[in-house]
Amino acid sequence: MKIDEPIPVTILTGFLGAGKSTLLNEFLSRASAETAVIVNEFGDVSIDHDLIQVKQQELLVTTTGCICCTGGSDLISSLFKLYGLLEDEGVSTIRRVIVETTGLADPAPIISQLLAGVEPSVGLRHGTVARHFRLSGLICVVDVTTVEETLDRHFECMKQLAFADLVLLTKTDLPAPGAAIRPPSDLLRKIRQINAGAAIIDRHDDAFDVLAAFEPRRYVPSEQGSEVEAWLALERTLARHDATDPPLSRRHAASRIQTAVLLEDRPVPARKLAAFVELLKAVAGPQLLRLKGIVGLDDDPDRPVVLHAVQHAVQQHRLQSWPSDDRRTRIVVITDGLDKSVVENLFIAITGVSLRAKSELVLLAAGLSLLTAALVSALLFAVESRATWTSSAATLPPTHTER
Repeated sequence: MKIDEPIPVTILTGFLGAGKSTLLNEFLSRASAETAVIVNEFGDVSIDHDLIQVKQQELLVTTTGCICCTGGSDLISSLFKLYGLLEDEGVSTIRRVIVETTGLADPAPIISQLLAGVEPSVGLRHGTVARHFRLSGLICVVDVTTVEETLDRHFECMKQLAFADLVLLTKTDLPAPGAAIRPPSDLLRKIRQINAGAAIIDRHDDAFDVLAAFEPRRYVPSEQGSEVEAWLALERTLARHDATDPPLSRRHAASRIQTAVLLEDRPVPARKLAAFVELLKAVAGPQLLRLKGIVGLDDDPDRPVVLHAVQHAVQQHRLQSWPSDDRRTRIVVITDGLDKSVVENLFIAITGVSLRAKSELVLLAAGLSLLTAALVSALLFAVESRATWTSSAATLPPTHTER
């Protein structure tokens, strides 16, 4: 494919669990097969690669880690790789690129690298990307049920909103006593205080058009406000520093955010999965930011369960088959201020064989407060002693699949 005009790039962002992947899958199911998707995941194991439903003619590239922590260079590398595929491997037509960022991504370094002519547009990769791709919009997905608390605790959420030219409100359709939840006027005012210029749309409104939401637009940082321009100026300064010195340690590397990657080759008993999730919620509380996984259960190992948890809300649904040859259970847990070893040991203690479980539970208890350790031990004992607990009773109730 010869690239005659720069290909538009849309950034899809939003905090953990806001509904980015669900929105992207909805778009891909309805759009023509002329889309390349770059999915960035926070952690060392890719899960979304199996969950994003691209058509045969579409391209999917996944990156692990966080693209904002390296000044956007991982995104530049992905776009350069995509350019090579288009030029060298005869891909028929790609008319758009969608980049789904991790929910913890700071959009400033990503936007900085994509703006043509912004330093450091030097070297083969940056020059090639600047010539053949153009930034055409930033969509921020906002979970109306958690956004106010998230804004208070996580600066990244505020910057995602500030950089957006389109804000999509999700989970406004959740059931509530007597009526559907609608975003209150004070929430809309708060969003407007952060970003006065972005369009705000309820994605559950009957008039919502997912194809129109991803249409290429003209993205101009100066129209997003003075704070956006100041943040971009800071990114240019940081990029110049990184060009001459070792990359600065910043963003999540210096924060309290930790990622635990849980792997299991054997099918997991449904009741033990339920026990793990409930105990993790009890131990972590508000420190549990996100859980996403694909799990093989022993009751039906050929039909894995996709599991999501955002703070207190847990969702799951069955797939008809494994989406790839990798049939391992893979769970990524993102926490704020909770050591990842606590999560790892809890998973081993509950899903491991009996002898190992007991030894790991001792190690787990040593890392927790006496009260919390006693709670974990008591709940684990209760779970294990309920021999009549069936798989259907143990699994978490299926709900909508926002993620």
